[in-house]
Amino acid sequence: MTDNRNEMPPSLWAATAPPPPETVPLEGEVRADLCVIGAGYTGLSAALAAAERGARVVVLEAAEIGWGASGRNNGQVIPTLSRMDPDEIAARGGAKGEAFVALIRDSASLVFDLIRRHGIEAEAVQNGWVQPAHRASRMKLAEKRVEAWARRGAPVELLDRDAIRRITGTDHWFGGWVNRTGGRINPLGFARGLARAVIAAGGTIHTRTAAEGIDRAGGRWVVRTPRGSVAAERVILATNAYSTDLWPGFREEVIPVRSYQMATAPLSDNVRRTILPEGHALSDTRGDLYFFRFDANGRLITGGALMLSFDWEHRIRERIARRCEQVFPQLGRPSFDYVWWGYVGMTADRAPHVHELAPGVTGWNGCNGRGVALATAIGRELGRQATGTPWREIPLPLSPLKPIPAYGVARRLAPAAILVRRWQDRRD
Repeated sequence: MTDNRNEMPPSLWAATAPPPPETVPLEGEVRADLCVIGAGYTGLSAALAAAERGARVVVLEAAEIGWGASGRNNGQVIPTLSRMDPDEIAARGGAKGEAFVALIRDSASLVFDLIRRHGIEAEAVQNGWVQPAHRASRMKLAEKRVEAWARRGAPVELLDRDAIRRITGTDHWFGGWVNRTGGRINPLGFARGLARAVIAAGGTIHTRTAAEGIDRAGGRWVVRTPRGSVAAERVILATNAYSTDLWPGFREEVIPVRSYQMATAPLSDNVRRTILPEGHALSDTRGDLYFFRFDANGRLITGGALMLSFDWEHRIRERIARRCEQVFPQLGRPSFDYVWWGYVGMTADRAPHVHELAPGVTGWNGCNGRGVALATAIGRELGRQATGTPWREIPLPLSPLKPIPAYGVARRLAPAAILVRRWQDRRD
């Protein structure tokens, strides 16, 4: 990425998460069994899985722990993909299709299990993720999803309009469904807690250490950095939407799209109790997504998308304030104490792509808005594979690297897709 780090606005999570563990840049040459590039959910989950199996693990992070998407998202822990449903996932995955579906089904529980096992301070609340239908016709989609996930053992339930009204505190939606394993976290707190667990397991994390090249030398992969290098048997690329030109074609497989997040001031108790009264995380069926959750201090956390980034802060504040007032009339038109953005990694087919880029080098692209649970689960499996578990036992379908044609043009045009999604949202 070429974005200036100083342009990235500070988030609520940076103001409220526990501090990160102490780390230093890499100086000199080191050896490892595994070198992980990127200290977000994928990289940290992979490093933890490998370190707990006795591997010598070195993690390289160009900025700080959780600096990218892992520390800038809305913090909803969602055990689904954004567009693809279980039957399609299974069909696309071939022999590993159902195993991959099961991994996704259990991905939210993995996040909360890690938080409990390692005592991570992340404001974790696992009481369900709800997806309301924004049009009456979208209840067919809710019914389809409940049937497909229930058939595979997920704790899901179809909700009629009255049930959605009780859960959300508004009559804006027409019904929907809930998955009880989902929930919400402080996403940066989770990333920093994972990093502490990696270090406690014997791993090493070097921040402010950009990987500048990967070469094969002396029977190992050598990852070059500004002031040193790591010689390792295996390498995992865990950079997703924040990838650089480190590996040919890898960056060009995923389009980084801005996702704007914002947080109100803490709401008064009488208003707070009327909005999402049971504390669910919520993302509806729109393409131009409506999403809401609370943090531990009673701030309503929401956000949205813009086609153009000019004057972005004023425009997103106005747009989402109107949205909040429309959805939750009892809230009125709120102001926001924090507004920030980060990148979501979008693939052309909206599916995750897992790769063996070369013998001993793996990576994946395409969180597509489901990164918290999905990246944690995929990272764990890449860590297992890097420490001896054969691919046949890893529930990840592999695919060849598929760079997006005319990538520069596609990246510039990608934000315009929001217009198509808004048009589709108005149709049955």
